[in-house]
Amino acid sequence: MDFYEVYEQHHDRVRDFILASVKNRWVADDSVQETFLRVLQNLEKVRGPAKLSSWIFRIAGNLCQDYFRSPRRKVLCFADNPAGELPGESSLEKEMEKYQMSLLVQDLIKLLPEPMRQVIFLCDIKEESQQEAAELLGISLDNLKVRLHRARKQLKAILEEKGYSPATNLPCRTL
Repeated sequence: MDFYEVYEQHHDRVRDFILASVKNRWVADDSVQETFLRVLQNLEKVRGPAKLSSWIFRIAGNLCQDYFRSPRRKVLCFADNPAGELPGESSLEKEMEKYQMSLLVQDLIKLLPEPMRQVIFLCDIKEESQQEAAELLGISLDNLKVRLHRARKQLKAILEEKGYSPATNLPCRTL
């Protein structure tokens, strides 16, 4: 296996995965670099190409968990907008509402434990199949389904606790 082919094939997905977890572009870029450094150092140890993607995502997931355990994290947390620029100009008011709701949900997803954030990102944001998400995370399909159900349930409870109705994306209470 050629490292550069592996890098080209997996870089964007790994970066998206890490960025969704850490919510900071600089930290994500550092973690992606560290992920592929570890891949380069250990590529010959991979037993088969079928396990390569899962192995790379396991490295990336472990680095994300290390980031959240690190006391350095408190120093590195400064504002970053992983969603990028404002959405297009068509129907700007609706787009702004969707954008603000998206930011709200992204902030609330941060409240979920890391394993739940990972399954929400892979299944609901990146729209990976459940089978592929389970393989990427190195867990069974049944385990993924349980985590995804619990993550969605917990996210819904958080939304309702904050005063939003997940069904309508509107505030539940009037001011």
